[in-house]
Amino acid sequence: MPNIKSAEKRVRVIKKKTLRNRMVKTSAKTAIKKFRKALAEDVAVAQSQLSATASAVDRAVAKGVMHKNAANRKKARIARALHKAAV
Repeated sequence: MPNIKSAEKRVRVIKKKTLRNRMVKTSAKTAIKKFRKALAEDVAVAQSQLSATASAVDRAVAKGVMHKNAANRKKARIARALHKAAV
């Protein structure tokens, strides 16, 4: 535990930010999991869920939780999986 007052505050602030970041990252991961489950069940449902999944991933990028290239890779992979299942 830090002895300096400003260091104590930093610990508190970092805990809050970590919790927020974890929530954003988890929601993006959950959206991807829901998309994959929908893809396994029905392609039409997955197609409608694609935009919601992409926006959840983009939201994580906007908040600085996920890197831009990692998000683009994830979006490309789910789009490719959808296209493969549709064909």
